[in-house]
Amino acid sequence: MSDKQPSPVALWVAAGLVGLLLVGVVVLSQVLGGEGDGTGTGRANDGADDATTATTGPARTGPVPLVPVDAPSAGSAECAALTAALPEELPDTGDPLRRLPIAEPAPPATAAWGTDRGEPVVLRCGLSRPAELNPVSDLTVIDGVQWLTVVDPAGARTSYVVDRPVYAAVTLPPETGTGSLQQLSATIAATLAATPVEVR
Repeated sequence: MSDKQPSPVALWVAAGLVGLLLVGVVVLSQVLGGEGDGTGTGRANDGADDATTATTGPARTGPVPLVPVDAPSAGSAECAALTAALPEELPDTGDPLRRLPIAEPAPPATAAWGTDRGEPVVLRCGLSRPAELNPVSDLTVIDGVQWLTVVDPAGARTSYVVDRPVYAAVTLPPETGTGSLQQLSATIAATLAATPVEVR
């Protein structure tokens, strides 16, 4: 049997290799074990983080406040007929939007629909002629009703009815689908007679 002892260099090399092996094991366990959620705990992401970061706006705590706007024909018989015919619910991409109460003093000839959170869909009847309406305006026809749509910087769409005896506008939040406007078009078509679009 040989009594020769390993050299110090060999001992240092062996210790270094063991250390590298341990580091490799730790790193590999972090990569593989924490793959589910990126935290290194090995806990799979169950969607709770998405649920807490997704926002649909603050919870509604009362009637919808609406700022008064210039609506010279809001008291007309046409607006009275339209508001009386409006549905209690509007379709949307998720749950239906239900009719919401409007805070007093409520502007005349207005209505709102929504859920417990987020901005509502708002209809106003009897407005002044939209300034954006001109001979080259791009109009959309839905159920025989002609609409002029204006998008604000925040992404909200306001669509104006431009071929009826009174001007009406529907404001839709960015996340609202097209079903609401289709339902309101059907109601307007059934309630108000068509008139030529006044452009100038």
